[in-house]
Amino acid sequence: MEPFYRSIIGVARTLFAAQGLKFTITGEENIPATGGAVIAINHTGYMDFTYAGIPARATKRYVRFMAKKEVFDHKISGPMMRAMKHIPVDRGDARESYRLAVEALRAGELVGVFPEETISRSFELKAFRSGAARMANEAGVPVIPMIVWGSQRVWTKGHPKRLGRTNTPITIEVGAPIAPYEPAAEMTAQLHATMEAMLHRVQDGYVHEQGAYWVPRRLGGSAPTLEEATAQDEAAAAERRARKARERAERDGVRADERDGATGDERGTSAQ
Repeated sequence: MEPFYRSIIGVARTLFAAQGLKFTITGEENIPATGGAVIAINHTGYMDFTYAGIPARATKRYVRFMAKKEVFDHKISGPMMRAMKHIPVDRGDARESYRLAVEALRAGELVGVFPEETISRSFELKAFRSGAARMANEAGVPVIPMIVWGSQRVWTKGHPKRLGRTNTPITIEVGAPIAPYEPAAEMTAQLHATMEAMLHRVQDGYVHEQGAYWVPRRLGGSAPTLEEATAQDEAAAAERRARKARERAERDGVRADERDGATGDERGTSAQ
């Protein structure tokens, strides 16, 4: 029993009902009733993790999501994330988060992972990191592919959030488990191909608006192509690196000024 996690899910479901979200979920039987598994999820919106945990409740299980460290540093969300046993990820050095994830998997937990790492601006599948496959192999557990579609209409990167009553349909499909095998690169390629086929199947059964920002270009929408989105991501990453470099330089400059000031004070004292 996890009263806090369960209460958070209750609050979330109340909010979903208030928003009029309409869920279509298939493949829940692919979530194991016991034992560890990596849940690999596509990433199109900021609310993906709140929706991706729903299928696991069919067997009264909880998913431990891997989320960026900044969420855990926040004074409000941090304690909540730790109470629900989610796993912080430091993008600068993910070794500790990887260790914690493997430990959780070996303990029989479900660990939620976004192999694309960041939200896909194109709403197509980006290239996958190999972490999901490597964790599955090290822990000896399967990877379960999952597709969430419609989340980008609620809140996604570069567009206003729509958290009111929108009656947005959201489709979730859970695929058959993929048993772990080496090499991880081949398993990652299989996972990507499986999830791409699932994504296209889900999209085929979804009503899209021609020209809408949340619809992939391939389906008549105005979202950027995968190539355009990749260029945007690279530009944003370069800007983040430049900003961090400026911040480091400013901090180093302040420390240098403080050292110089301290040295000057010492000289003054010596002169007296």
